[in-house]
Amino acid sequence: MSGPGRFARRFARRFARRFARGLARAVPRTLRSRLTLGLVAILAVLCAAIGFTTTTVLRHYLMDRLDQQLVEAGGRYAASLEHPSGGGDANRGDTRAQAPGTLGVRLVAGAVTEAALVDGDADDGTGSVDDKVTLAAAEQKALAALPLNGSARSLQLSGLGGYRVRAQAGRDGDVLVTGLPVARVEQTVRDLAGAEMAMFAAALALAALAAAVGVRLALRPLDRVARTAERVSRLSLESGDAAFSVRVPHDDPATEVGRVGASLNRMLGHVEDALAKRHAVEGRLREFAADASHELRTPVAAIRGHAELAQRHPDAVPEGVRRSLARIEAEALRMGVLVEDLLLLARLDAGRPLARQEVDLTRLALDAVDDARAAAPGHRWRLDLPAEPTLVAGDRDRLAQAVANLIANARTHTPEGTEVTLRLDAGESKGTHLWRQEGGIAARGAVAQDARRAGAPGGPGVVRISVTDNGPGLDPDLAARVFERFVRGDRTRSRTSGSTGLGLAITRAIAEAHGGRVELESRPGRTVFTLVLPAA
Repeated sequence: MSGPGRFARRFARRFARRFARGLARAVPRTLRSRLTLGLVAILAVLCAAIGFTTTTVLRHYLMDRLDQQLVEAGGRYAASLEHPSGGGDANRGDTRAQAPGTLGVRLVAGAVTEAALVDGDADDGTGSVDDKVTLAAAEQKALAALPLNGSARSLQLSGLGGYRVRAQAGRDGDVLVTGLPVARVEQTVRDLAGAEMAMFAAALALAALAAAVGVRLALRPLDRVARTAERVSRLSLESGDAAFSVRVPHDDPATEVGRVGASLNRMLGHVEDALAKRHAVEGRLREFAADASHELRTPVAAIRGHAELAQRHPDAVPEGVRRSLARIEAEALRMGVLVEDLLLLARLDAGRPLARQEVDLTRLALDAVDDARAAAPGHRWRLDLPAEPTLVAGDRDRLAQAVANLIANARTHTPEGTEVTLRLDAGESKGTHLWRQEGGIAARGAVAQDARRAGAPGGPGVVRISVTDNGPGLDPDLAARVFERFVRGDRTRSRTSGSTGLGLAITRAIAEAHGGRVELESRPGRTVFTLVLPAA
């Protein structure tokens, strides 16, 4: 195909797609608009049907009257063209009782011998005959083909317009044709159609306004149902006391919308009851966990103390017993950590207030990385900090625990040699310098824009502490629930690492208790845990 042809096809397809999209956007989507448009469309169809029916009936009626006038006129005028009734001018026919515009044609052996019109311009009121009416060959042939049974036919004559004609046999073996113009009939029909169009347009405009108002009033209960559903959708039902008093204000069971509102109110009542029961169960569980953790602290500490005391006994202890005592002490230590974590989670879930003091996150990050370097010297540790101290309001011990949990997670679940970077971004740090620490050497770094390019997004009003490693990354299924409780990276639940599966859950609870959040971004070669806190 030639270039212009391909261009035309592409243009046509593009135009069709754009037209379809525009048409789809033009179609109303709300129920109110569709109902209003539907009512107006139905009324428009009814108006069109009424207008078509009335104009058709009027046209048939006027045509019948015109045919009756043709019958009454007979062939007198056509016969008078060649045989005048008086002794006057031979070119004048008998125009008495003939309407202006009447056509008279006389045919002999299929040929037109006379053709004239009645002109109503004469002063005496009788009219005059135009003797030079010229008919085309096709028109003469059509006139000659008219039936002689007295039925009328419609014929279009050049220069004269539309005519209703009727033929009958003359006394001299000729054919007499009489015609009346249909211009007045058509004009009357057009006047009626114009009047109807104006009247129907006004009626449609008023109907559209009335339909819009009526539909709006009729759909008010449905709007109330929708607003109630929107208010319920904005409620936070994840945790805490989920009691709410949102209800549809009117639920008349006699109407369809009322039944929907009543059903929605019943459903909201069931949801409220279920959430209240869930809240009560969660409260009892939190109390149980807190009480159990609190009560377990003493026996666990006692077991650990007795194991340490037995190991320090001066008498000889068999090697097997010594190993058992060492295992008892290790498991007691691990159980103590688990009990402390459970107690902390229970207190955070209960919403107990934390200490509120000014915390220097810069010092906190330095201490956390120093501890991590001592615990895992096989990893490469990097530290990016703003030059100025970054302060937040919160509980220093809990924030230190959250950061330590993120670093411990990176240390535990990545192989040796992995590079782990702790970056602190103060949000509004444009133009400040960073301290970068690699290994054990601290050096002056680049500006904060370099940190943004390195993947440490900031933002006004928040502080971000991110822990980034270039390890293998998290499995997508594990990443989706990594902040849940007792979720561990090692599927075998091995105790060699000492992990309880509560570290990240505690970190999230601490962040939320401070009005912040924890974010995760993971792919092979890059995993980023970010603790976001409100700036002081």
